[in-house]
Amino acid sequence: MRPDIELALAARAENIAIVRHALGGLGDALAIPPHKLDDIRIAVSEACANVVLHAYPPGSDGQMVLAVTADAGRLIVSVRDWGQGIRPRPDSPGLGLGLSMIAALAEEVQLGHDSEQHTEVRMTFSLNGSGEHVATGQRASTGEHAATSER
Repeated sequence: MRPDIELALAARAENIAIVRHALGGLGDALAIPPHKLDDIRIAVSEACANVVLHAYPPGSDGQMVLAVTADAGRLIVSVRDWGQGIRPRPDSPGLGLGLSMIAALAEEVQLGHDSEQHTEVRMTFSLNGSGEHVATGQRASTGEHAATSER
């Protein structure tokens, strides 16, 4: 299935605002309730922030890709990078709560690699207000998955 939105951006902090703006436009187009759109924006911003902070070695350039698909009352959002993968990091510059926050806001979270070996965080949000929260270590697309800790 082709995504409704696909953005490829440099993995820089200022580009997280562009992602949030694109989600706002999609929220308007799909009439997503404001409280649900806020949850989506926060979760996706956290996933993008993880790419910015953890995916690439300091001083190196990298890319993040956002793919969003609306399907059968759900919004499926993937954030991908070509970085170092998801792994425990004791020297993390963040608080280490990003993935926990994402799991609390999304109905389903999958971590791992897609068919092209991008590191991927895939979040599913119910647009009809129902749905249980599930964090999995299953396949994001066709690749193996990593641990559910911060990079």
